[in-house]
Formats: sequence, C-alpha cells, structure tokens
Amino acid sequence: MIDNTFFERQTLSSRVKASIVSEYFPKYCKIIVKGYMPNRIGYFDLFAGPGVYEDGNCSTPLLVAKNCFNDRLLKKKVWMVFNDKEYSTQLQENFLKLYPDGTFAFNPHFGHSTVGECEAIDRFITQNHMENGKNECPAVLFIDPFGYKGINTATLSKFLSYWGNELFIFINTKRINPALENEKFEPLMRCLFPQSYENLKDLIRNKRSVSERLQFIIDHLGMEYEKFLRKKVYYTAFKFQEEDIETTSHFILHLTKSERGFDLIKQIYNDFANVGTIFDGVNTYTFDVKKISNPVEDLFDIASENIDVLKEKLYVEYKGREISALDLFEEHQQKGLYCRKHYTNALRRLAYENKISSFFTDNKQHNVKVLLIKECILNFK
Repeated sequence: MIDNTFFERQTLSSRVKASIVSEYFPKYCKIIVKGYMPNRIGYFDLFAGPGVYEDGNCSTPLLVAKNCFNDRLLKKKVWMVFNDKEYSTQLQENFLKLYPDGTFAFNPHFGHSTVGECEAIDRFITQNHMENGKNECPAVLFIDPFGYKGINTATLSKFLSYWGNELFIFINTKRINPALENEKFEPLMRCLFPQSYENLKDLIRNKRSVSERLQFIIDHLGMEYEKFLRKKVYYTAFKFQEEDIETTSHFILHLTKSERGFDLIKQIYNDFANVGTIFDGVNTYTFDVKKISNPVEDLFDIASENIDVLKEKLYVEYKGREISALDLFEEHQQKGLYCRKHYTNALRRLAYENKISSFFTDNKQHNVKVLLIKECILNFK
C-alpha cells in the first residue's frame, strides 16, 4: 500500500539518495561514450514518483533531467523512461513544465503500470538492444519501490547481462530482514533470492548483530546476480541510518559488471557519506542525518584509519615491485570499497614514510609525489 504522505516533504536522506543517482548517471554516460557512441543511452525509473515533493524539492527524475539538460551531448543521447502506478500523470505534468516535448532529442516516456504484475515491463527491461555486437541502448535502471514487491532478481539479472547496463536498487532492510523469517512473505523472498533463499534463511539466524544480518542480506543479493550471469558483478551498498534512532533504515545497492562503474560509484558514495566507517566486511559508506547537527563526530580519525589499513595492505602486496600508480589502482580497487581518494592518500603516506619512491615519465613538473596516472611510476622498497 502506498504511503500518501511520503511525497509531502523531502527528508535529507531522500535528498542524498536522489543526489547519488542523479550525480552518477551523467558520469556513467561519459564512460559509455568513451567506448563507442550508441544510438541512445537509457535512464529507466520504475517507481519514479511525482518528481516534485509538496515542499517544492525535486526528486530523482527531475534531478536526472536537469543534469542531462545541462550537457549538450546528453540532451541528444539520453532517453528517459519513467513508470509509476500512482503518480505518472503528476510526474508528466511536473516534467513538461520544465522540459517541454522537444527539449531532449528523445522525448521521455511516462508509464503507469504495476511492477511485478505487468509483462510489458518485464519485456521492456529485458529487451535486447544489441546490434552488430554493440548495445545501442545501454541503460541505468533505478528501482525504488516502497516495499520489495516487484523486485524480480531473475528479470533484473537479464537486464544487467547486456553490455553497459547497470542497476540501482533501493532496499528496505527493515522489511526484508523480518520477512525472511515469516512464511507469509516466502513467495516475495523467493523472487528476491531465487537461488539462495533456503540457504540464506538458515544461515542468517547465526548472525548475532543487526549489522551482520543486514550485510549478509546485501551480500547474498549481490551474489544472486553473479550466479545468474556467471561472471563477476561488482555490488556496492550505501547505508542510510534512521533519522531518530540508532539503526539502519535502508540501503541503495549499485550493481555493475564494469570496473569503471565500480570505481565511479565509490567516488560518488564517498562524496555523500557523512559517517566514518571502517571497511571491515560489515560496514560500508553511510549517511546519518543525526550527524549533521553533531559536530563532535570526528570523521577524520576514521578516514585516517581506513587509509592506514589500505596503506599497509598495499605495502605488503606490492613490496619489491615497480608499477605505475594507475595500474596499481585499477588492479587493486576491484578488491574492496576503497575509492580513488583513499588510494591517493595511502600512496602519498607511503612516499612520505619513504616506503616507496616515485618518478614521473611525462616530463612535467608535479607538486606532489603521487598521482593516479600512468606516468607516475612507483617503486616499493
């Protein structure tokens, strides 16, 4: 059932969620066109909402449109498809007020189907756009349901299988966590975890802390896609804490087959996280609105600890080797949550501690010892 008060006022957490997706999409498009120029690039939102909250703040659809409108290439290439059973007409009105038909080379589509009950949606998102070995409509699919009905992992895996396609899934862990132990929700949970439901249901009981349980759910969902695709899938979660109590509210889960996409989402997550967390296999990038009014929280100590951990890992793994800074980053960043900023700072600390030496091959004057570029050569002592 839809909560009709949800779009009255935009919370800070909702604003961060919308900003993550809307900041990511244009940069994703730039990665795509560096490979080749497809006929169009898709942004598909299956639970789009009205586009504007009653307090006047824009939600994800209009923020994505704004970022595309401000880029000449994206105005020509991006095709936006929005769906919402309740708010499709309202979204169309709000969208066309700002961006009338003809603003974009491909006019947006506004649907009003029920996800999970509409075969046309399933056919649309699994449509094969491959021509001569190239995907002529690579796309980002954002699925942000109020619950978890409509998330069919098998269908979404088919979408993800095509070159360039990526997923953002909003996950309400408060609902999924108890649903795994309630037989009433078994059909829905089997749609979400079609290959690991039985195993997950049994194993999760052994996880003592809530954080462990939630991360276990995220990991199993990510691994579902790897099983379907039979190849590496990079899945990265961003955690939102409740606004009034010390518990997790929900996650955004990003899935990609691309190392470049994995690199990019970690940069975006790092920009919006405001809670210092140690990447220990349980914690991830986190936003907590309560910390905004709490200046006592010292993020820098936590960030520094992450960098120190990464620094030691790099020194152990690369000791005695010569390698370019960019090659090291691209090779190692696939293994964990650390972003470019973490690697840059970790390598500069190693240089400061005289554990590595560096030189540049581009004959340019550099004011720092390490940059993540091909021309920066590192020697681990």
